[in-house]
Amino acid sequence: MSDHLTPAEAETAFWKSLKQSNTGMLGIDRPGYHHQPMTGFGEPETGTIWFFTRNDTDFARDVAAGGQMGMFCYQAKDEKLQACIHGRLAIDLDRERIDRFWNPVVAAWYPDGKADPHLTLIRFDGDDGRVWVSDTGMLGFGYQILKANLTKSTPDAGGVADVNLG
Repeated sequence: MSDHLTPAEAETAFWKSLKQSNTGMLGIDRPGYHHQPMTGFGEPETGTIWFFTRNDTDFARDVAAGGQMGMFCYQAKDEKLQACIHGRLAIDLDRERIDRFWNPVVAAWYPDGKADPHLTLIRFDGDDGRVWVSDTGMLGFGYQILKANLTKSTPDAGGVADVNLG
């Protein structure tokens, strides 16, 4: 791991990035289970990420069965941050969270609005994970690759740190 990225810096960067581009891959952490694209709404103060879904999906039914551990894999749109976070999944129809995170994109999936009988909210309580941060972007990454090849060294691709969101 990089010695120039602390866990606190990595965690702060993760929450900031998730607020700016909040789609990643979420799934149950077990062999053979396929993750799916989901939009997450983060609460850094609790280490929780909330996801809207429909209760008629396999994923929602599996989470509703209880005791599920999940994995959220994330890459920022600008490619400056990647993360893989492990945590507990649960159905939690918290009306205050539904009201707080409701927006026109979410509303498009629920014809009856917030009263739609299929509306389901999944709570992901983040635990341990790993976050990779690079401030260079694609151009800087290309420069690092070119420099490494010319100087027979390894590229500086940024920092990585283990985090504990729980």
